[in-house]
Amino acid sequence: MILTVSNSMNSYLQFMTVLILFVFVLGITYFVTKWIGGYQKSRSFNANVEVIETFHLANNKYIQIIRVGKKYLAVAIGKDSVTMLTEIPEEQLMLSDGVDSIQPSFKELLDKIQKKNFLNSKDDRDKDE
Repeated sequence: MILTVSNSMNSYLQFMTVLILFVFVLGITYFVTKWIGGYQKSRSFNANVEVIETFHLANNKYIQIIRVGKKYLAVAIGKDSVTMLTEIPEEQLMLSDGVDSIQPSFKELLDKIQKKNFLNSKDDRDKDE
């Protein structure tokens, strides 16, 4: 009897130790990733080269619009080469100010999925009744 209580307590303590270590490693990973992302962003923030838009053509083939200084260039990027296509006048570009992002944030996507799952589970419960 005492042996089984001791084994179950030992198992519980091992589980809690692993869980605490997992949360600790996850936290360290989060903060290190944020730090590295901020560091890389600050390094390239004042740069004269900026990728404005990327369009995927095929495997390892892209067209990018880049800003170099005050000029906008269209370049073709392949596996082993980068070719300048043309210079684009700024008036011909539809530049976004960064506020109206076409791609929703991760939080918006997560909220949408949670709402959809909630509605699906609610529909399933209604069908069962």
